[in-house]
Amino acid sequence: MASISSNGSSLESRINPDPRTRVSPEVTGDAAALAEGWARLPESYRIPEVAPTVEEARGYCERLARSHYENFSVATWFLPKHLHQHFYNVYAYCRISDDLGDEVGDTRLSLRLLDRWEEELRCTYALLADPASAPAPSHPVFVALAETIRRFAIPQHEFSDLLVAFRQDQGVKRYETFDDLLGYCRNSANPVGHLVLYLGGYSDPERQQLSDFTCTALQLANFWQDVSVDYGKGRIYLPLEDLRRFGVSESDIAERRTTPAFLEMMRFEVARAHQWFERGVPLIGKVDKQLALDLELFTRGGQEILNAIEAQGFDVLKSRPSISKVRKVGLLLRALAGKMTAGSSQ
Repeated sequence: MASISSNGSSLESRINPDPRTRVSPEVTGDAAALAEGWARLPESYRIPEVAPTVEEARGYCERLARSHYENFSVATWFLPKHLHQHFYNVYAYCRISDDLGDEVGDTRLSLRLLDRWEEELRCTYALLADPASAPAPSHPVFVALAETIRRFAIPQHEFSDLLVAFRQDQGVKRYETFDDLLGYCRNSANPVGHLVLYLGGYSDPERQQLSDFTCTALQLANFWQDVSVDYGKGRIYLPLEDLRRFGVSESDIAERRTTPAFLEMMRFEVARAHQWFERGVPLIGKVDKQLALDLELFTRGGQEILNAIEAQGFDVLKSRPSISKVRKVGLLLRALAGKMTAGSSQ
């Protein structure tokens, strides 16, 4: 874990506000657009006029984390208790950021909200760098997140890169090449893995690279699982070069027409995602056993999505592949058994 000197110099060098993320007053001052945008989201997402206490902010993040996904609380069972709150804080940031980009239903309003959200992020880092003169953030996520950022010296770009991807979703609906898609994953998925590593005390490039392989693979697995869902939102994440290579048309996807060419293309994409998972597997052996269990669960869960696609003959247009609750429990027990065996042999 990165050390922070008593005078804060190390911290300031790691989390100094990034000038690229500053938002113009004209954008943040668009009160009407902001009000309309917030009205399309849960009321609890709105930025309050008066900031909550740190304790209130922590409770907010925990409730949000526990209410969205049943798997989240399961995952935190295997993490040291002192890290639970920090994972809640990071999750809450990622959850709301994603919803600002994907659940508003209006590109103009989403962009306004993302800009306002990033202004809160900028204020958080400015306050940490210069508590005497910087304005304080008001949203409970950032009130709680400030403690996490300070403790683990997390660079600002790890949070703001996610917002780059969510903005990109507002305008980019197709990806010409696989490399273009990887560029999107670099901002949409990989920062999440970096944040997890920071909370585990790791910030070195080697582990981050291995994490990138896993996070990109998870993103690809979700894309291949949700081809029809994404098309309903106007997006195709399958590289257009692959559609041409295999002789698949957009109308095939639009009309959910499962052709032999489409199935062959999906076979190729699933195999490629499996390869990315394999490239990231060594990370599990390079972190402490508690974090390793979470990484193993995420990896196996992503691989199971790919297995589910294969099990239904690669036809993701007729029905969305999913993992049953029984299978999820099996993955959990398998991971636990592996860790117990490893522990007893040491």
